[in-house]
Order: sequence, then C-alpha cells, then structure tokens
Amino acid sequence: MGRMATRRVERTQESRQLLVAASAELFAEKGYRQTSFVDIADAAGISRGSIPWHFGNKLGLLEAVVDDQLQHVLADVAPAGDPLDELVSFIRSPATRLFITLLAEAVEVGSPIREHYARLHATLREAVRARVPGEVVPAGTTPEAFAVVLVGIVIGVHAQWRVAPEAVDLESVRATIGALLAVGGA
Repeated sequence: MGRMATRRVERTQESRQLLVAASAELFAEKGYRQTSFVDIADAAGISRGSIPWHFGNKLGLLEAVVDDQLQHVLADVAPAGDPLDELVSFIRSPATRLFITLLAEAVEVGSPIREHYARLHATLREAVRARVPGEVVPAGTTPEAFAVVLVGIVIGVHAQWRVAPEAVDLESVRATIGALLAVGGA
C-alpha cells in the first residue's frame, strides 16, 4: 500500500474514532434520540455525511459507541484484581454514565435501542461471570443470577453517585457490598 493510501486509511480511522468519541459524550449527555447527526458532526469537527458512510445509520453508530465504551470499561477493570475493586472501578467509569442514559430510552415501549441495550447487558453479565471466581457465588444461587445482581448494583450505585456524589461514599459502598456478598476486602 502506498504512502497516500496508508494516510487515507489512517484519516478514515481517525474520523471514525472522533465520531465515536463525540457520539459517546453526546449520547451520555443528551440521550440517543435527542442527539442529531448535526450535533455529532459539529462536536467531532467532521462532515455529517461521513456518519452514515462509516456506520450505515444512527443505530450502527450507537452499536459502535457501545462496543467502544464497553471495551474501555473492560480494559480499565483488570480481571486479576479484587472483585470489589473491579465493581467500584466500573461504578466510577464514565462509560457507565452513557449506559444509564441509554437505559432510560431502552426501557420505553417500542424503543429502537432496546435490542442493542439488551446485548450490552448480556455482555456485561458475561464479563462479570468470567471475572468472579466460582467460590464467591453465594450458595443457593447461580453464577448467572449473581451476575444480574452485580450489574444491577453497579448501575444503581452509579446513578446515585452521579446524582448526589456527596451522599455516596464509594469506599463505604465497596465495604457494604463485600459484607452483603461475603467476598474479600470487606
């Protein structure tokens, strides 16, 4: 591949990443429905015509944003660490704000993003199941149910922390989750 072709590929990848980053911020701030291609193009500094070229449509863009943010979250939460530290790390993650904003739209009847959001939750539950050792799962439950509860804790605590950070002490929350679930570090 020639130098010009290589640079064109790099510019295409840069444009795509700028669009994904701008969309993630705008979707988290305004929601999916309230964010327009014009908003995204302005924030990214890129022509709005490039959005459908890169992603097909707005749902394709949403999928790219969610995949990107999920990869950041999973990379930031080291699997070798303490499960409670991982939960607190996920609670603090800026991506969780996006996931909560999208949740508000996903639960609406007829929501165009419901299916995408359901896949996001499935991926989060699978990541939790893969990270939590079997001996940590409380007796009388399943790893699947345990993952549902942990993802619910993260989303619920994050929402409270975003709304009233002065009222939510994440270290106390970490200790409380540990005590409730009888896992290390409480």
